[in-house]
Amino acid sequence: MMKKISFLAILFTTTLFAQAPKKPSTNEIYEKIQKLNFLGKVLYVAAHPDDENTKLITYFSNHYHANTAYLSLTRGDGGQNLIGPELREKLGAIRTQELLAARRIDGGTQYFTRANDFGYSIEPNETFSIWNKKEVLADVVQAIENFQPDIIINRFDYRTPGTTHGHHTASAMLSLEAYDLVKVKPKRLFFNTSWWFYGSEEKFNKADKSKLLSINANVYYPILGKSNHEIAALSRSQHKCQGFGSIGTRGDDLEYLELIKGNLPSKDNLFEGIDTSWNRIKGGNEIAKILLPIQEYFNFKNPASHLPQLVKAYQLIQNLEDEHWKKNKTEEIKSIIEACAGLYLEAISSVELATPNSNIEISIEAINRSDATIKLNTVLFLNQNNQNVNIQLNNNEKYTKNFEFKIPENWPLSNLFWLNEPQQNGLYTVSNSALRNLPELNNPFPVVFELEIENQKFSITKNLSFKKNEPNDGETYNPFVVVPKFAVELTSNVYVFSANQTKEVQVKVTAFEENASGVVSLQLPNGWISDVKKIPTTVVGKNESFLVSFNVTSPDFDSEVNIKAIVESNDKVFDKSLIQIDYKHIPKQTILETSSAKFVNLDIKTTGKNIGYIMGAGDEVGKNLENLDYKVTYINPKEITLENLKKFDAVIVGIRAFNVLDELKFKNKILFEYTNQGGNVIVQYNTTNNLLTNNLAPYPITLSRERVTNEDAEVKFIHPNHPVLNTPNKITSKDFEGWVQERGLYFPNKWDNDFIPILAMHDNGEDETKGSLLIAKYGKGNYIYTGISFFRELPEGVSGAYKLLANLIALKQ
Repeated sequence: MMKKISFLAILFTTTLFAQAPKKPSTNEIYEKIQKLNFLGKVLYVAAHPDDENTKLITYFSNHYHANTAYLSLTRGDGGQNLIGPELREKLGAIRTQELLAARRIDGGTQYFTRANDFGYSIEPNETFSIWNKKEVLADVVQAIENFQPDIIINRFDYRTPGTTHGHHTASAMLSLEAYDLVKVKPKRLFFNTSWWFYGSEEKFNKADKSKLLSINANVYYPILGKSNHEIAALSRSQHKCQGFGSIGTRGDDLEYLELIKGNLPSKDNLFEGIDTSWNRIKGGNEIAKILLPIQEYFNFKNPASHLPQLVKAYQLIQNLEDEHWKKNKTEEIKSIIEACAGLYLEAISSVELATPNSNIEISIEAINRSDATIKLNTVLFLNQNNQNVNIQLNNNEKYTKNFEFKIPENWPLSNLFWLNEPQQNGLYTVSNSALRNLPELNNPFPVVFELEIENQKFSITKNLSFKKNEPNDGETYNPFVVVPKFAVELTSNVYVFSANQTKEVQVKVTAFEENASGVVSLQLPNGWISDVKKIPTTVVGKNESFLVSFNVTSPDFDSEVNIKAIVESNDKVFDKSLIQIDYKHIPKQTILETSSAKFVNLDIKTTGKNIGYIMGAGDEVGKNLENLDYKVTYINPKEITLENLKKFDAVIVGIRAFNVLDELKFKNKILFEYTNQGGNVIVQYNTTNNLLTNNLAPYPITLSRERVTNEDAEVKFIHPNHPVLNTPNKITSKDFEGWVQERGLYFPNKWDNDFIPILAMHDNGEDETKGSLLIAKYGKGNYIYTGISFFRELPEGVSGAYKLLANLIALKQ
């Protein structure tokens, strides 16, 4: 059976501005010139997105005008998500872009390693055993050797393993080891300490700070109209999926640095003893004679007046023997020359998505908004097609032209580069070592403009983009992407069967070419049977989708298998699903992954079928419960009333709901009364920070940061005869096998005697915790609080998690 749906309706539901080209003001050009004349670098090192101190990155970038970078060892894949359901690699894609957005504000640069954020780690040895320490260390060394910082600043202390996240301590340890291994040694290495490391501000105020260097970082930048910390707050607020919005501050504020390697400078100049002028490189003096006067006498009204001198400086930079600084300063001065000329260059695709071997139209625009002599000679499209233009770009006379272009048949499909190869345990596989520290591919669809500016040849590269006009947002840019002829996706990532049960399995097939024909099939192992083996399909319109249905019958024995959906067309097999992550604050992200789902054949009994779900920060628990044939209704928080809740056999409260839903500050009492009258309420984890109310339950309960990060940690039954472990499904230790990432998080550590703790567990070397699953009788019903990570386990098809949650739902029956 086939059902037509619209891919475009999904694709264009939101708009983006993050891909818009830069159009620097004269203030911004002046800032660029100050950076051009400062030859000093700072590298900040930590473990995750949002670990970085944006106050210091802003300070070094804007006060010193140093080239400042943040090396985040991971992309934050193992965290939680406050803005949507994306987890793991998809969350890492969001957090990568949020870091890039932060750096665009504070002026820094962003780097990574291949390390995967696999979740919370107790101490660094565990971290290293999963990451592959040797490989991650090599990435840190590569980042330092390529960037060549004068100063390294670690966010965390290498001397305190076990007192914080293992990734945190590991980042400091690797930074220190890399410092000793690199060929070009940084001048000094610091630990950026603060009251947080002392436990409280009171303890920090009493601590001996004689060996610490204090910096009054919250300076004011008149040319920007903001204090350092106002900019830093805007930067930190880009971590939206973590809920890290921040308020800017004004006035003196100290940052503290402890020297770990090198010699201690005075607090007035952290670059003391480091030549940060053009004198540090051979041939730099002549360049300084040109560029320093431009900085001193910068023409804010007509920056183009500096172009002849800037071109001369560019020519001298090309003669530098120091390849490192030559490369750095060439890119910086090219950007300044382009900006001073008011030179606008753009390449826009006629479509947002194209397939290999297809034809698109590329529209270029070039305009010189100055009196400078500029000629556009050629335009090279995607390293394939060089077009002669040979036109003089006169002041404010726009040149536009459309070119037909055929996407090469062997052009790589668009994907996040670190997801292109099979992942190792704890480490992404990136065979091309040149890419390992990059946040994303630079100009994946390069359009190279060859120009002459004041008789000097320049190559300026722009990335091909897609542009449209949105009624609400106006000019809107999205990345141009190359996609396969077909994308295929199983509409659920988990299907739960009982023995010999037949279920409808839907496959969404999207064609990105017109009149695309193919044959859809499921790759089923022995024992699993489909009513049809192959379904021919033809999709007439480009970007159209069809739903194809298979009736699949499970075997009569327990089975857990991964099933692939494929489309065969013209002797080619298409087995990738296309995922697009679309939020307004970041560019749209395109991910290609193998289209598969987990089929679980297991006898799971259920009692009570009508579930109300109050969504919190975003999860797919409700969607996955439909695998057990529950009817799940999502409840608008504004519509939480006692009468509405009485319709349901159980009400489940989504993750972090008490962190993000203002209504629960007072509608929690309705949940309590629903329980009192015989209802069954299951509240999933909340974080200790930003709780909207402490009244999470009808009886007192106190959250903590206790968690169990080892997904294989032993689970003990405190009350083995409790109905939740016996009815309608018998729960055994086997049901806690095959879990992913963790057991759970943010467990309560104090609770009223009316709560019964059900499970006990702990990480290696840690005290046993009993707060993962608490059940209380309240009136005629049951009120349950659990930090167990159902939101991770259910989407992965962990059968034991399904059985346990089914028992929780059944408690009142």
